[in-house]
Amino acid sequence: MAAGCSLSSLLSVQTQLDHSLQDAVSTEQKEKLVYEYLKKLDGRGQDLKVPEFEDGLEWLNTKSPLSLSKHLSGKVVVLDFFTYCCINCMHLLPDLHELEHEHSDKDGLVVVGVHSAKFPNEKVLENIKSAVLRYNVTHPVVNDADAKLWQELEVSCWPTLVILGPRGNMLFSLVGEGNKEKLFLFTAAALKFYTGKGEVKNNSIGIKLYRDALPPSILSFPSKVTTDSSGNRLVIADTGHHRILLVRKNGQLLHSIGGPKSGWKDGSFAESAFHSPQGVAMKNDTIYVADTENHLIRKIDLLEEKVSTIAGIGSQGTDKEGGATGLKQQISSPWDLALGTAGSNEDNVLWIAMAGTHQIWALFLEDGSLPKGCVVKKGTCIRFAGSGNEENRNNSYPHKAGFAQPSGLSVAQEEPWSCVFIADAESSTVRTMSLKEGAVKHLVGGERDPLNLFAFGDVDGAGINAKLQHPLGVAWNKQKGLLYVADSYNHKIKVVEPKTKQCATIAGTGEASNALGPAFTRAAFNEPGGLAVGENGRVLYVADSNNHHIKVLDLETQTVSVLPVTIEDAFVELDSSFPAQRKLPKLPKSSPQVPMSPLTVSSGQILQLELAVTLPGGTQLTEGAPSYWALSAEGSEWFLQGQCVYGDIVDLSRPLVISVTVPGRTQTPNAVLSVDVCLYFCSKDDSACMMKAVSFMQPMQIAKTNQVSTAKVLLKHHF
Repeated sequence: MAAGCSLSSLLSVQTQLDHSLQDAVSTEQKEKLVYEYLKKLDGRGQDLKVPEFEDGLEWLNTKSPLSLSKHLSGKVVVLDFFTYCCINCMHLLPDLHELEHEHSDKDGLVVVGVHSAKFPNEKVLENIKSAVLRYNVTHPVVNDADAKLWQELEVSCWPTLVILGPRGNMLFSLVGEGNKEKLFLFTAAALKFYTGKGEVKNNSIGIKLYRDALPPSILSFPSKVTTDSSGNRLVIADTGHHRILLVRKNGQLLHSIGGPKSGWKDGSFAESAFHSPQGVAMKNDTIYVADTENHLIRKIDLLEEKVSTIAGIGSQGTDKEGGATGLKQQISSPWDLALGTAGSNEDNVLWIAMAGTHQIWALFLEDGSLPKGCVVKKGTCIRFAGSGNEENRNNSYPHKAGFAQPSGLSVAQEEPWSCVFIADAESSTVRTMSLKEGAVKHLVGGERDPLNLFAFGDVDGAGINAKLQHPLGVAWNKQKGLLYVADSYNHKIKVVEPKTKQCATIAGTGEASNALGPAFTRAAFNEPGGLAVGENGRVLYVADSNNHHIKVLDLETQTVSVLPVTIEDAFVELDSSFPAQRKLPKLPKSSPQVPMSPLTVSSGQILQLELAVTLPGGTQLTEGAPSYWALSAEGSEWFLQGQCVYGDIVDLSRPLVISVTVPGRTQTPNAVLSVDVCLYFCSKDDSACMMKAVSFMQPMQIAKTNQVSTAKVLLKHHF
């Protein structure tokens, strides 16, 4: 017999167990308490039954939608109510990974992620897919976009775990992070108890990982980007590949450091390892890295080609004060970095957006001082601002201010600013922190109530009238006196004039897509996460995370291009998360070949192939069908090594620009580049659908002289 239930029903039963466990000392005592609890709960005669998943929900990592009464019958199930923006939810994932490693579905345990979105952007399946890949989630995930199960169970916060017995009966709930011991205790006890009763089944539920259907890419979820002082070199946090790339401003690789596997290892570039690195900062020949999921700050010495750890213990810390040095100081999910000054020495501080504790910390690279003259020794890592409470609270006293998952930093050292600009993701605001006294002030977004973290939107305006949605990056343009904002969940780049607090969109359509425009107003992004200003304020680099690109915004010409990251003379080893090749359909033999006029190019030159194809009147692209472009160079495969050679076509209303870089080292003086285009389209009344293709053949002669200008080629065809 089953009873309708909510977490409040379970809480009244579980509270006594929680109190008893606080007094228990030994593991045996705790196991006995949990066993007696399960015995009593199971003997009540009425199960606290969880409602069935609704029909029609979208599922990931499974062969088909799962049912509690069918596929999950006979399983101990851990329901993880999460939203992918939430840092606390991210902190829980390693515990779930470890739990799944200890108990598989054949042992009777299944973890199911129930995605219950906070932001509108997080309700979209494609965005959840990106998060599942980014965080290496390998258990089933259901998109409960309308939060129906959340509401029926009266879940109140992220993350919440609900542990079910083999009949879909509620056994335990755990709220928030930091409950690893209880999670393992409860699940092991439930498996043992119900196995003893003969109710646990050892069948497989049919896992089919979403990541196995994806192609490889040169970059994987690049999260942050920065430039050196000369603007000639860029550092890219290639987060999904767990590595740091140093490239020239034309995209040519100089160093690949770490990857493709995650880990924590210091040493040479080849042997070093990171785990989902995010923020990067560079001074001369030193790169600093926020090694986010290792909870470390790393240092890359480009002269010695060595990686070392300069802060953190390698696991998530709970300290909200700091004050220790180096490997003695625990930290939590550092998300971004920025070099600055505190005291008399220039660039003596590494500012850290400590997303895990909702604070701004300072790592002193040289001796310095805090506001009010407190001297701090080199190597000290200390809380600078933020109480540790997740709030949108501004205050003249830095320790009384509150942040909500600060994720982006940029320093304006000069007067009259003398501040750190902060992208505070979960409050959907941009804030400032004074370098003189530490005062935290509002700039744009959010609202006045410091406890309201739901004041988000997409509105251009001034100060509090402007609205953002989970911004992850900021970049100060000293030359123009403007602040650029990666308004990540609105898929836009915005600009703020600090004097007037005016915030306006400069690029992005507001839809998650991948279009170069090339005009700003027609360019499209997908959760851009990091920004950097280059070329003396004339260029803005964008880490377009979910599109796996670094995009280049020319602020003078108002055009967008892709930085063609090229990896020459190196085998690009990809994580096992990604298959070796994407299988593209062959073009029909009847497809026309369009010969192009020969083109003279030079090593290092960028080719911009502008694809302008039109469909017959009365037809439109078939939504969801795999229309694509692909590059090849038969007999000259070296020409495309390390470059992006295919992409989806989702919009023909404007030309699509494909960027290719001529390799620095050429093997032959001639090559022929083929550009294949395959389109699926239907009549607008859907009465007929068809597939058509065309292949453009571009002969090239590679000159020895260098040409600085970009070569543009128009590829035009009407079907």
